[in-house]
Parts: sequence; structure tokens; C-alpha cells
Amino acid sequence: MSHTIRTSPAGSARALHEAYDTALLDLDGVVYAGGEAIPYAVESLLAARADGMRLAYVTNNALRPPDVVAEHITELGVPTEAADVINSAQAVARLIAEQVPSGSKVLVIGGEGLRVALRERGLVPVESAEDGPAAVVQGYGGPELAWGRFAEACYAIARGVPWFASNTDLTIPGARGIAPGNGAAVEVVRIATGAEPQVAGKPLPPMHRETILRTGAERPLVVGDRLDTDIEGAFNGEVDSLLVLTGVTDAAQLLAAPPEHRPTYVDADLRGLLTGQPEVSAAGDGFRCGSFVARAAGEVLELDGEGEQLDGLRALCAAAWTAAGAGECGLDAGKALARLGL
Repeated sequence: MSHTIRTSPAGSARALHEAYDTALLDLDGVVYAGGEAIPYAVESLLAARADGMRLAYVTNNALRPPDVVAEHITELGVPTEAADVINSAQAVARLIAEQVPSGSKVLVIGGEGLRVALRERGLVPVESAEDGPAAVVQGYGGPELAWGRFAEACYAIARGVPWFASNTDLTIPGARGIAPGNGAAVEVVRIATGAEPQVAGKPLPPMHRETILRTGAERPLVVGDRLDTDIEGAFNGEVDSLLVLTGVTDAAQLLAAPPEHRPTYVDADLRGLLTGQPEVSAAGDGFRCGSFVARAAGEVLELDGEGEQLDGLRALCAAAWTAAGAGECGLDAGKALARLGL
């Protein structure tokens, strides 16, 4: 698979909801945080859909079944059907079903979302290593998941039962901050067993395949807040992406992003779906976006000009990513970002 190495965010003369037929939206940190809608999310999604864009919600969180997630999004103000929700439980269930016979028992370490997805594939969820499972599947089970569940997984894996994980996100955003995600729980089992799971969720291909199969998207735009799942997943799937700064990724992390973590577009929140994106162009020894010019000067990123905060960040991305391609990594962007209030 070949990839274009991005050295700056792209511009778009058309509003993104017109340029793409389907938005593949992450949930935590994009649509909601801690169960509450993120500012501007509901009205932006309603406007994008009213103008013809399909909305699909693609999440690595395997805890809740699609109908429960759809009900939650509906309650926030965006009417949603279960078919509009694609989760890593569905992706990992398909992966397991391709490797074990129909009707096989699968030991579940996680929540109801995994059980629903397994039954959809003709597999039988079980709770104990003594039930004779043909596979072990691990997904986010919420803060109430008992420590003994990890031991149950270890007992089965030690007997040679293949191990699958819905995803390996180390963290999950919530109303009070960042909490451990399924990846942290997977590490517990990995350390105890020395085994390696087959992983289905973003950024890996099984999740992108599941999403395309279920949505039929022809011109998808991945929308997310995480570089290592949402944006890398778009990179692996060779589709465009929009990073919104409402979740775990901050401006400094964006500037330091390796090629596979660089989004096509950058915006503050989901209002970015409804607008075009400004061009970033070469300007002497730097890069211009709007009224800002950014350049790498020695070991520092410099920023000149005044204007829209995001234009300055886009210009800085171009300067930082181009410098990284030339072998100049770790440039100090502190003063430039402070000037933008980022």
C-alpha cells in the first residue's frame, strides 16, 4: 500500500460536507465527552445531514451495542438509527467468525456490545474458561469490570485459545478527564500471559473494512480527535481525514505528528464540516495560511502575522512537517503556540 506523505494540511474550496458523501465520525471527544454533547456538535451534524451528507458513527468503544449508542445520540438531538453506528465489537466479531466455526463459544471479557456483535455472527458468548471457548475476546467493559475477568482470559489463553481484542486505545475521555481505556486492560493480560492479541479496531484494517461494508461510503471523510486511531486509521485506509481539537489531541502533538498521524484537514470542532478549508502555500522560506506565516528558524518554529487562530496552526503544521521531512525534528513551538493561545 502506498501513501502520500503530507507536509501541510490541505485546502478545500468546497465545504467538507459537500465534498464528501459520508462522515465517519468518532464519538468520544468528537460528538460527546462524558455523555454530554460537545459544543456545536449537534447543530453542525444536523446541518451537514440536511444538506445530504450521510452520518456514520465509528467508535472503538465496544461497551454499548449500536442501538444503545444510537439512542444516546438521538437523545443529544441528532436522530440516529442502530445501523448508523459501527463499533470495534462488530469488527472483531467478524474477524473471529472468519477463523472459528459458526456456533463456536467465545469467552467475553467486556460489555454487552461484544455479546451482541458475536451473536450477530453466529457465535456464542460464554463467561468462563471452563466453558470450552474457541476464542477469547477482550473489549472495554467500563469501570465496573472485575479484576477476575482478566484472570479468566489468562486461564484460556494459557491453554492455547486464540486471543482477540476489539481495540487497544490506552485512554478514553470522560467528563472528569482521561481514564484508562481497553488498551490498558489488554496490557494487563499481555503482561500476565506473554501472548499477543489479534486487534480489530482503529487504526487497523479490520475496522476500516467493517465501516465501508456497513456504510457503502464512496467518498468518506474520517472525523476524529485522536491521531493514533482516527487519523492513522484514515491513513491506513487511504481516505481523507478531519482532526477536531475537542478531544485528546492538542496543538503540540499535532505539530510533532509523524506522517501516518497527519490529518488532511484541521479544525476546532465539528463546525469544520460546514466550511471549506483555507489553502496553505509556500511564502519565501516559510508557509502562509490566511494572514499568518510560519517558518522553521534553527531549532525554533516562528510565527508572524495576525488573524484566525486555526490559520496560524495550519501554517505551523506546514513548517513543522516539512522540517521533519528534512530531518529537523523536535523544533520548539512553545512561543508560537502561546501566541495563538494554544
